[in-house]
Amino acid sequence: MALLLQQVTIADPRSAYNGQTTQVLIINGSIAAIGDDIQPSADTRVVDAQGQVLLPGFTDVFSHFCDPGLEYKETLETGAAAAAEGGYCRVLVVPNTQPAVHNKPQVEYIVQKSKNLPVSILPYGAISKNCEGKDLAEMYDMRQSGAVAFSDGINPIQNSQVLTKALLYVKAFDGVVTQVPDEIALSKSGQMHEGVVSTQMGLPGKPALAETLLLNRDIELLRYTGSKLHVTGVSTAASLDLIRRAKAEGLQLTCSVTPYHLSFCDEDLQEYDSNLKVNPPLRTRQDVDAVREAIMDGTVDCIASHHLPHEYDSKVCEFEYAKYGMSGLETCYAAVQTALPALNAAQIAELFALAPARIFGLPLPVIEPGAAAMLTVVAPQQSWTPEKAALHSLGKNNAFIGRTLQGHIKGIIHHQYSSI
Repeated sequence: MALLLQQVTIADPRSAYNGQTTQVLIINGSIAAIGDDIQPSADTRVVDAQGQVLLPGFTDVFSHFCDPGLEYKETLETGAAAAAEGGYCRVLVVPNTQPAVHNKPQVEYIVQKSKNLPVSILPYGAISKNCEGKDLAEMYDMRQSGAVAFSDGINPIQNSQVLTKALLYVKAFDGVVTQVPDEIALSKSGQMHEGVVSTQMGLPGKPALAETLLLNRDIELLRYTGSKLHVTGVSTAASLDLIRRAKAEGLQLTCSVTPYHLSFCDEDLQEYDSNLKVNPPLRTRQDVDAVREAIMDGTVDCIASHHLPHEYDSKVCEFEYAKYGMSGLETCYAAVQTALPALNAAQIAELFALAPARIFGLPLPVIEPGAAAMLTVVAPQQSWTPEKAALHSLGKNNAFIGRTLQGHIKGIIHHQYSSI
């Protein structure tokens, strides 16, 4: 494969070419040359990329590809296709499958099955057996087989002893534990954020306290163990204040937020749109503003899609019976760019590509001659409207369908694969 991008603007803070509008030649999965005087050979595909931005390849840190066992929601193949369409070169997938990814064979299944896909699928190993939060899983064996980090995914660890053991265990190989902050005992019966709107709608609520309580406990355990913790799905102003203080103290704490916590609040649920039924739930308008501010001031390290696809029957039903979660890989970048138009290309590179790689110890993509091609091309000024029929994911439960978004993914170049 030989591909020449012309008049593309490079946005990579680690590159000597950062900020330049130039030509980039990719040959056989590597960046062959960057400059204004590249002469393409006869078999080189030339793409006019004027107005487009070339970024280090995106990495998503929290997606559910549902394979094995739940392939009617998503498969590794359809998940990879959705990820590529959303600009992602790598995706960390949660272990909440059937059976759970809690041992060496399950990790190897994902690693082997995804080898020929356009996107690198990187499995989380479960912290506990069957993601039940009781007994530690075979963490070391999973690490040796390709698990890049550890989490019980959408089932946050409630048992303090189990989480303490996990945090201590991963220190042996400088690993990372990922948690969604949610105290289940307080929130399990809730349908949405507890507040004025939930009262008006007559729905049981999930209090913000459920998030801050578990987050505060996790920070205490992190302080005790001296390990590494990544918190994802942070949704309240109070939680972000806790994270700021923990970071100022020097704890190895990182965090990510979702595109929907940037874009919607609890008031948007008044039409009972089950696509907006997510966990942690949509919070108040003030919390949305706090999350946006936390991205701009650097408190938030990266963006996590929280891609949780569901089949038709799990969402098109009475609100109380609808499953939590939103399909979101294909709209994640555009949703963030729309919610925060002030984000520049360098900040996008940090949030979507560089910070995720650093947090989880992955090779950092770089736009330099000789580097492996792991690239994402975006058109930040292009508006578009997602359509259900055009989604590559099996899960059509995406609340951004039909909404005009700014910022469009033009494609990825990932080793030998190109969707440009």
